[in-house]
Amino acid sequence: MPDTDTGVPGLTPGHAWIVPRMGLPRVCAKRAGDGDVTVAFLGGSITEGAGASAADETSWRALTEKYLRKRLDGRLLRCINAGVGGTDSTLGAHRLREHVLREGQVDLLFVEFSVNDGEDREESLRGMEGIVRQCRRLSPATDLCFIYTGADKNLTSLRPFNIAVHEEVAEHYGIPSVNFAAGVYGLIQEGRVEWGDLAPDGYHPNDEGHARYARFQQEYLDAALFAGELPASSGQIPKLLGEPLIAGNYEHAAMLIYEAADYSEHFRIRKLRPNEPLMNWRYSTEHVFAEASGASLTFQVEGRGAGMLLLCGPDTGILEYSVNGAPYVAVNPFDDWCIGAYRPVPVLFPALEHHGELQVTVRNTGRKDERSKGTGLRILKLLTS
Repeated sequence: MPDTDTGVPGLTPGHAWIVPRMGLPRVCAKRAGDGDVTVAFLGGSITEGAGASAADETSWRALTEKYLRKRLDGRLLRCINAGVGGTDSTLGAHRLREHVLREGQVDLLFVEFSVNDGEDREESLRGMEGIVRQCRRLSPATDLCFIYTGADKNLTSLRPFNIAVHEEVAEHYGIPSVNFAAGVYGLIQEGRVEWGDLAPDGYHPNDEGHARYARFQQEYLDAALFAGELPASSGQIPKLLGEPLIAGNYEHAAMLIYEAADYSEHFRIRKLRPNEPLMNWRYSTEHVFAEASGASLTFQVEGRGAGMLLLCGPDTGILEYSVNGAPYVAVNPFDDWCIGAYRPVPVLFPALEHHGELQVTVRNTGRKDERSKGTGLRILKLLTS
C-alpha cells in the first residue's frame, strides 16, 4: 500500500493493516532466551482453514506456523488450532479454557472473530474482552494479537463496525492488531485485486487469499519479533488492571462436561455415526440425547450466566428452560443449517445482574419445528459465565 496518511488514528502510514500497540514482549523475551514456544489460533472457519485446498498446509494459519518454525531457528514450536467454523467471540470465550489452555499456558494467542461477530456491539465487547481478561488471568505469560479478516461487511472502509468494536478492546488492553481486511481493502482501492478472486464465496479465502493474509501476518511478525521496524515495545508487561470496558463480559466463561448435570431416565449417551453429516466441529461428538416429551436435566453453576452447547441437526426439537424457578421459556434452536448437518449451537440463558448461584432445569417439550424430522435434544457441553 502507498506510504500515505491512512486518516485513521493508530494506523501507521505504509502499514495500514498494522497497529503495534504494546507489541509481543513475552514472545520477544522468550525468543532471546531458551525454551519451546506455543502458539494458539482461536477463531472461526477462516482460522480453521476453510477455503484453503489443504487447511493444514495452505491456510493463513498453517502458513504462519510454517513461517514461525523457520524463523525460530529450529526451536520446538507447538501450535494449537482452535478455529471452529461458525463460532463467534462469545463462544470463543467459553471455549478458551478447553480448546486453548487445557494443556497449559501458551506464549502467543491470535484471536479472529471480526467476521462471525454480529451487529450487537455489547455482546461483541463481552466476548472479546472476556477472552482477553480470562487469558491474562489464567495464562499471564501469553501475548495476544487480534486478527481481522475480510468479508463484504469488513471491506467498506479501513475500520468498519465489527473491526472498530474489536479495536475498542485492543486499545483498552494494549493488544496489537493485524487487519487483513484493511490490507485487502487497500489493494482493492488501488485496483490490484478483486475480492471475488481471493474469496469466491465472499468469506472464505482460497489459497491465494490465504497466502495474502499470511503475508500481512508475516510482515507484522517480521517487524515485531525479528526486525524492529515498527515502534519498539516499551517492554511493559500488560496487566489485568482497572475496570473492564463492559460489565458482564465473559471473563469467567467456560464449557463444562455434560456429566455435570443430572438427567432423567430418558437420556442416553450417543455419538454421531460416520454417515451422519457434521459441520463446524472437529472435537468429540459424544453427547447426551433424549427425544421424549418431558425428558429433563438439571444443573447448578456459580456465576452470572448459564447455558448449553447443543448438537443441532435434522432431528432437533424445541426445548424449554427455567432458571432459579422462573417460568419456563421455550427455545427453538432449529434453523436452515440444521436441515443438512449437525453442528454445535450455543443457547445462553439470560444472565443475572450480579454473580450468584443459578439452578437450571431444561425440558424437552416434545414439539418441533415444522422443518425438523424429530424432537431430539442433544447436549455436548454445559456453559457457564
